[in-house]
Amino acid sequence: MTEQTSGPAWVPQACTLPTAEQPLRLAEFDTLFATATRTVERLADTHLRLTLSGGADLEATVRDLSARESDCCSFFTFTVTAAASGQVILDVEVPPARADVLAALAQRADAVRGRP
Repeated sequence: MTEQTSGPAWVPQACTLPTAEQPLRLAEFDTLFATATRTVERLADTHLRLTLSGGADLEATVRDLSARESDCCSFFTFTVTAAASGQVILDVEVPPARADVLAALAQRADAVRGRP
């Protein structure tokens, strides 16, 4: 990715989160992916769906993390849906110009899914 200067490929230079805070945010996503992600589906180049399951506070955690990420990377559109099964569905969409960032995010979610 040409905008990327350092760090994971899904952290574009356009991100306004201070550089010092980026590792903390990445750790939050890694924890979510490792502990809650059950499936990772690419519905389109610009649309990723994560099926998550966890404790009673999972939906609130996902909503909070998604809102904070949208504040610094406004090209992400996060939709959080509580499923009847008790699972949380997280849809992540990006404009076509950011499909590479979404691909890297999907790869990361898949790579750390189920890690202790």
